[in-house]
Parts: sequence; C-alpha cells; structure tokens
Amino acid sequence: MVTTEINTQPYSPSDTIKALQKIVVKGKIIDHNGNVLTEFNGRVYPVIYDKPQKIQTLGDESPKVNFDLQRNILYRGKATVSSGLFTAVFVVPKDINYQYGAGKISYYAEDGVTDAQGYNTIIVGGVSDSTINDKDGPEIKLYMNDEKFAFGGLTNESPFIYLKLKDANGINTTGNGIGHDITATLDNQTKSSFVMNDFYEANQNDYTSGTVRYPLRDITIGRHSIEVKCWDVLNNSNTAYTEFIVASSAGAALSHVLNYPNPFTTQTEFMFEHNLPGMNLDVRVEIFTVSGKLIKTIHTNVIGNSIEGSSNCNNEFSETGGYRVDGITWDGRDDFGDLIGKGVYVYRVSIRSENGLKAEKYEKLVVLK
Repeated sequence: MVTTEINTQPYSPSDTIKALQKIVVKGKIIDHNGNVLTEFNGRVYPVIYDKPQKIQTLGDESPKVNFDLQRNILYRGKATVSSGLFTAVFVVPKDINYQYGAGKISYYAEDGVTDAQGYNTIIVGGVSDSTINDKDGPEIKLYMNDEKFAFGGLTNESPFIYLKLKDANGINTTGNGIGHDITATLDNQTKSSFVMNDFYEANQNDYTSGTVRYPLRDITIGRHSIEVKCWDVLNNSNTAYTEFIVASSAGAALSHVLNYPNPFTTQTEFMFEHNLPGMNLDVRVEIFTVSGKLIKTIHTNVIGNSIEGSSNCNNEFSETGGYRVDGITWDGRDDFGDLIGKGVYVYRVSIRSENGLKAEKYEKLVVLK
C-alpha cells in the first residue's frame, strides 16, 4: 500500500502536515510489480503517527535504556477501498508536537480474502495558517453494552462502556495533551480514571464520528455510575453520565420489565433487561386476569439476543448480543384468537437459559377498547 497524494499534490516524504490542518490522503494497493490491484474492494485502516518519543526503561533489574517509540496517534480511521484505490480525510489535532520531525502514515487493508499493508513517512509539525471557528465539544452518547441500554439498566459483572462520539472536526485521541484523553471514571473514583484512546474507532469514510467499546471486569454487585469525558481536535470538551446495576451472572435476573404502549388498544410490545448476554434464552410472556386465569401465552426464543420463533415477534435483531430484549408484540387477543375485554391484567415475563438459570417478574397492563 502506498500514498499517492496529499491534499491534491503528488506524495513526497517531505510533505508536511500541521496542527488544525484538514488533510486528504489518497493511496493505492499494488502488487510487487507496482500494478494497481483493481480487483481489491474492501476496507483500509489508516493510522497517522506523530514523531517518535524518547522513552526510558524502568531499570528495576537492569540498567536504564533509552529508546524511541512512535505511539502518539493523530488519527485512526476506516475508509473504503474501491478497485484498489482509497481516500482518507481527517483534521490534524491541535495536540501535536509542534517541532518538525518525521511522522508516519501506516496502512492495513482487507477484502475478506487478501490482506495488504504499507507505510510512508511524512513531516509533522507547526500549525495551519487557516483558522477553525469551533467552540463546541463533541456530542457523546453513553451506553452500557449497546444502544438499547437505558439509564439504571442491568448488566453482569463484565459490561462494556459503549460510546458514540461525533464532532464536526473529529475526536482527539493523540495522548499528547495532558488531560485531553477519552476518559471514564467509575463511581466518582477520579484518581483511578482510565484512558480509552486506543479503543476509539472512526466510522467508515467519516472522520467526524466513531465509537468506543471499552471492557470492564469484575465490577461488584450493585448500583454504579460512569462519567466519560471527550475532547475534539481543537481541545473543546464534553462529558456524559449514566448509572447501571450489576447483577451476578451466577443467577439470572430481570429488570426494566415493561410493555409499551400501556394502556393500549390494538397492540403493545413487551421488553425487558437481563444479565445473561449472548446466551440462548427461552422466553415466556403470560397474561392473566386479575383473578389469576391464564388467557394468553407468548413463547419465543432469544438466540444471542435475536428473537425467533413467535408470530407475536417482529424479528428485530440486536447487533451486539446485549442485555436488552424487545420486539415481542401482542395484539390483545387470547389463545383462541378472541379479543379480550378492556380492563387491568397481570403479565409474567420469565426466562430460562440453556444451562438452567431462571428468572421471572410480574407487571400490570391496561387494555382500552
């Protein structure tokens, strides 16, 4: 993989990229004879590095040694490769080392069959003459595990922090500026906040947005809070906050069991959260009269959080195999196909995993006719 153009000019190792400069990089995938692989259609993952830093070993059991390490990433993206050609666009962060020196453009690409790789050197330093008028921090959407998460939702002891980030000029992940990282703080423990820069991935062909999936491990049972902070490439910041409840994966648990709309006239949808992500679950929703007579049973299977096997389900699928299930619908008819009368009813949601873990919870619904 080789760079062919930077900002419409033929590539040269002496090309310079500066802080707050918008960069358009074009390149191609070639064979060993220099021919473009026109049959290569896939994705490229460009990584732009700042200059190497001087690092010293700890020297605990041996003499200290100095060495160079190129670790500060100015941009990590994802773009389309079409007929062996690709284009990547990004804005250079403000937090670069302003001294001029050799940076690097590193490439990896794949089309499902073939891998490609390569790199080119580039000069990094200085600041752009053009100005960007931007005072707003990034837009942050904070979830636990997936987008179905709701504030106070249920997880097990090893959830993921899931962020969707967006900013007109891009997200800062360089690690150069003190305090300008993507960080998360668990339960207000500010002294032990963790940095998530390396877990950020830009969306394909879009340097303005991306996602973070950061794994947590061995979180104690009970209620917890997460606060995240993120900066754009101009060092404008924003924060987001949420809370979640950890239930032990040693036993099944249900939370946020509800139906919507409630009250309803013609159709309602049941939804709930559980603490058994990725497991195959047998799910039953049973509707009772207030006197305890069973009038309707909805039976379905959740396979890795994909709903199957019930005419009452709309076959929506969860992309991440998370903790929330929805898409179980009911048309207000009993097991014989007759419309039930208006009034208050009780329903029970129960789950059973493939290894025998069980949980159930009762709620009420109202039918309006």
